[in-house]
Amino acid sequence: MILGMSPAARYRRAIGASLFAAALLALAPAPAAAAKQALLQGLNKITARVSPIEAPVDRAVTFGTLSITMRTCWKAPPEEPPESAVFLEIDDVKPGEDAVRLFTGWMFASSPALSALEHPVYDVWVLDCREVESPGAAPPAIAPETTPEVDAPIPIPSPEPSTE
Repeated sequence: MILGMSPAARYRRAIGASLFAAALLALAPAPAAAAKQALLQGLNKITARVSPIEAPVDRAVTFGTLSITMRTCWKAPPEEPPESAVFLEIDDVKPGEDAVRLFTGWMFASSPALSALEHPVYDVWVLDCREVESPGAAPPAIAPETTPEVDAPIPIPSPEPSTE
């Protein structure tokens, strides 16, 4: 006997440990897909213009004087509550001056104010993460019966003459 435990007590303990391990595995978050592109939105506070920003991984994109580099993008799996989180590095690059790092960190789509960019002219926030098709990939096929008729004329019924 182990430490004075009866076989029945050892059995109950083993079952309890197994159930505890199974419960931990069930509560563990499902692995999320790493996205290749972040969909951001930028606001120019001077012009009140909102612009979509597509930021691929490890490539700087420009929004006004900002240089935005997305390092990683995380999206929750479909069976969990919707959430996207993006790790960004944002620099202010003015002509003739050195770049100034304004923001480094995670931004969350569900809580844009949790970690926000502090800039007098620009706001940037996260909308979503998405996979991007590789440049050599063929577009998805559309079945011929579902192909929309783009150039087909729209039939317009002609008014029938009244017989009164």
